[in-house]
Amino acid sequence: MKWQSSRRSTNVQDRRGMGAPRGGAAVGGLGALLLALVVAFLGGDPSVVLEPGGALSLYDTAPPVSQIESDRSAEFVSAVLGETEDTWHRIFQTEFGARYQEPNLVLYSGATQSACGLGQAAMGPFYCPADQMIYLDTSFFRDLSERHGAPGDFAQAYVIAHEVGHHVQNLLGISSQVRRAQQGSSRTQANDLSVRLELQADCFAGVWAHRAHVTRDILEEGDIEEALNAASQIGDDRLQMEARGYVTPDSFTHGSSQQRVEWFYRGVAGGDINQCNSFDLPRV
Repeated sequence: MKWQSSRRSTNVQDRRGMGAPRGGAAVGGLGALLLALVVAFLGGDPSVVLEPGGALSLYDTAPPVSQIESDRSAEFVSAVLGETEDTWHRIFQTEFGARYQEPNLVLYSGATQSACGLGQAAMGPFYCPADQMIYLDTSFFRDLSERHGAPGDFAQAYVIAHEVGHHVQNLLGISSQVRRAQQGSSRTQANDLSVRLELQADCFAGVWAHRAHVTRDILEEGDIEEALNAASQIGDDRLQMEARGYVTPDSFTHGSSQQRVEWFYRGVAGGDINQCNSFDLPRV
């Protein structure tokens, strides 16, 4: 990915080294499923991981980007976030006639507080709709490469873009509609709605990649393959097999490897946000 010349976002908070606050569990990231699977495997209720808490954020002011420019990971995150901002500003203006509200992205190490509870590195990146912030422990990038077999800077960009996709869903009112529908549903139905929400976020990430490349030529050879590989490596079926040695499709909350690959590709192939409606299809 040609990110070095990208505009840096000013919406990055750096909380690394601030220590681990106390609180409940936060939710919504690519790694939350894995933690929930471990809980279920040990006989616990995974909903305690997957349902949001109610703690308040302890940090409100983002430090100047200049304080984190020397850190390559932070600089990369800031560049990718800037690319998503530019792309979604254009989409919201031209296709929705609305103003895109930029999310903040929090870098942390170990654990940090969010409006959805305590975020921990083991959960992976997550988006909290209550404070409209993305939370990322940059050690996840190492795990993505070494543990999940998904190296490359565009694999990392895909992860960020996926969480931004959840922010877009929040702004469009999709997330709140899904939460309301889940309240009156069975566990299987609620999981299906969760899968559709995650697959749409994958599709939105693909739309961003397509649009950003068309307007700013950000992609290099092999980038799309990196993202597709990352999507495949973090599918529910693969994570469940790694965690407990068998797969239970009715318990999927993020989608299978094949589904995640298909929905990211659906977005990146044409850059058409109208192709991302995962809720109108009888099956995904």
